[in-house]
Amino acid sequence: MSQASPAVAPDKLGRDVFIVAGVVVLGAIMSILDVTVVAVAQLPFMQEFNVDNPATVAWTMTGYTLALAAVIPTAGWAASRFGTRNVYIASLVLFLLGSLLCALSTNIGMLVAFRMIQGLGGGLLMPIGMMIMTRAAGPDRVGSVMAILGIPMLLGPIAGPILGGWLIDIASWHWIFLINIPLGLIALVYAWMVLPTDDKNPGRKLDIVGLLLLSPGLALFLFGVSSSAEEGTFNAPRVYVSMIVGGLLILAFVFWALRAKYPLLDLRLFRNRTLTVSVITMAFFAVAFFGSGLLYPQYFQMVGEKSPMMAGLLLAPQGIGAMLTMPIAGKLTDKMGPGKFVLGGLVLILIGVAMFIAVGPQPNYVYLCSALFIQGLGMGMTMMPIMSAALASLRGDDVSDGSTMLNALQQTAASIGTAVITVIFTGLLLADTRGILMSIGMPGVNLPEPVIEAAKVDAANGFSTTFLVAAVLVACCFIPAFFLPRRKVSDLVTEDVDLDAPATPVLPH
Repeated sequence: MSQASPAVAPDKLGRDVFIVAGVVVLGAIMSILDVTVVAVAQLPFMQEFNVDNPATVAWTMTGYTLALAAVIPTAGWAASRFGTRNVYIASLVLFLLGSLLCALSTNIGMLVAFRMIQGLGGGLLMPIGMMIMTRAAGPDRVGSVMAILGIPMLLGPIAGPILGGWLIDIASWHWIFLINIPLGLIALVYAWMVLPTDDKNPGRKLDIVGLLLLSPGLALFLFGVSSSAEEGTFNAPRVYVSMIVGGLLILAFVFWALRAKYPLLDLRLFRNRTLTVSVITMAFFAVAFFGSGLLYPQYFQMVGEKSPMMAGLLLAPQGIGAMLTMPIAGKLTDKMGPGKFVLGGLVLILIGVAMFIAVGPQPNYVYLCSALFIQGLGMGMTMMPIMSAALASLRGDDVSDGSTMLNALQQTAASIGTAVITVIFTGLLLADTRGILMSIGMPGVNLPEPVIEAAKVDAANGFSTTFLVAAVLVACCFIPAFFLPRRKVSDLVTEDVDLDAPATPVLPH
């Protein structure tokens, strides 16, 4: 992979890096948006395909997530074996094919199957994109380039419901998939023209045993976690059996990977202290961030009676705050290390989440949007500096495994956070509250005002308590974040590696 132009200052991003970043960000936008854009299409799917059970339609989201989890572990091997450029282009093609097939679906079974094809392509776009950008920027500028990639990661959950609601309102559900076609074709041509050809390692063999352990393990574990939201509890056989079996397969992979000569993921990278601390911090952060992020649009819709599109627009202050601090935090992370900025960002996130503990049956939108803006400021200082710390401390082929591990862990932690928050919130609501609030405004439904107000009070109390749990989850992030480096990460690489330990085996090129 080509490096930035030598005429560019070491701490500045050159034109070549921005050109490469453009295609990677475009691919990331498509992949991340498709995780959230389908959320607002659940009711149209039920109406279109004559499905009565919401759990059946929910597989349009779950199937995509499981496909992501299954394919992400192969990213490191695929990048080494075929080259990041070729894998990225192939992933775009598969994602485009899945999008087209989804739009042509005539029943719910076809849609779920095609969503999984889409997920197989989308699952590689983010980890491969991280590898491409990390190598293009070099260790001294990883923070700045990760700040660019962080924009779609933070804005995807906000923009998805807005875009999905708008497309369904003005056209039909088909367009939440068809919109990917022109974007994908642009990204495909763009990638073909600008992505440099990198070194391949055709001698690297696929770790079949590791793949048969880790991919099914992650998929089963996430299936169990996702099912908990549907069941309303973790104490259901469908939930805990899947989680236990998946967890055992993942544990077996750990033992295998530590002994295998060329494992699917080289867990010996955890000898690197910066990587280890960053991964732990990212796990805590993903649980807290994605878990609490689920609550805001639900509160605006259930208690504030807002449409999905309007609920998404009310989340805009969060994205604006993130965009303000993310570029600054990226540049300063490169120069000073991530420790101080991540801690400061967590303080802001904690303040923003804690403000939502005071929510009531009559939303104060100025107050709540201010809380979201404060959170956004903190998010821009948190997620990407953590990833930058991990990736900047790696060299050569280790970047592939490090990027893959971060993405697999983020997907797993996000699913856990979402499930935990959903189960807690569902358990706090009275049996009829959700049905009453979701039926407001529906044709033929005319509920007495006292019934609606009582349901809003119950829901507001449930949200308040759940936001308290979310604030506690954010507070837990301070523990691992305290140990993040407070010096330039690229200066710490040699200190992080245990020089007495055997070297990580790398196949010759």
